[in-house]
Amino acid sequence: MPKIAPGIALVTGASAGIGEATVKRLIRDGWKVYAAARRLDRMEPLRALGAELIHLDLTDDASIAAAVEAIRAAAGRLDLLVNNAGYGSYGALEDVPMEEARRQVEVNLFGLARLCQLTTPLMRAQKSGTIINITSVGGKFGEPFGSWYHATKFAVEGLSDCLRMELRPFGIRVVVVEPGGIRTEWAGIAGKSLVDHSGKSAYAPYALKHAALLNGANDMSFISPPEVVANAIARAASARRPRIRYESGGGAKFLLFLVRWLPDRWVDGLMWRMSQSARAA
Repeated sequence: MPKIAPGIALVTGASAGIGEATVKRLIRDGWKVYAAARRLDRMEPLRALGAELIHLDLTDDASIAAAVEAIRAAAGRLDLLVNNAGYGSYGALEDVPMEEARRQVEVNLFGLARLCQLTTPLMRAQKSGTIINITSVGGKFGEPFGSWYHATKFAVEGLSDCLRMELRPFGIRVVVVEPGGIRTEWAGIAGKSLVDHSGKSAYAPYALKHAALLNGANDMSFISPPEVVANAIARAASARRPRIRYESGGGAKFLLFLVRWLPDRWVDGLMWRMSQSARAA
């Protein structure tokens, strides 16, 4: 099947993990990649590979607009947007301050949506383009203490479905990539936020066990390296007719199969038992 020729790509959250691996893979495939993140210093190795570095803070609208304008001015087009940036803010809903909840939504949802708003005019003008939104298997089911994170991932799933239909007349493809357990900094950050928010509250006996699970996640046998997700992104980026969803790595296909067919109460019970399976530190 004929593939799309590599063009101009923007990858967010490129300073580590899935974003960094994706930049490397796309460069290897011949794409001109703009790597975006808050910390430019952490992306210097990507510059050496040929990436253009862009400062991007998804909580700052001026920063988002400036990043897109820099690409428009330099390249005049955008063929691929990979919305990868995000983090996991964990804690019992009762314990998480609304300020932190709003930041979680701002980064994981609103920042992503704003990038779509600002880049789709470029793609409409050229009558082509691909938007790849990185969600999670956690966009299909919940877990204890992850309410705000999972809310954002559920929202990106729905946003992507609507956007895909809206952009269809303009030749713009919208794809969702749903990673499972991936060996990155994500789990450690989520575990720390869980302890910070709920480690001394009424939820502490349960929250600390879940935090121990998160903190040890990268040592589990089913966890995949970020390159697995980067490969799925690259396949979707080059396909003329990509799949709507790509489950990728870390038991993603198995977990989504379970939540698709098991009763909700069974899924609740399974997730709770997993949550409490680790011994609190």
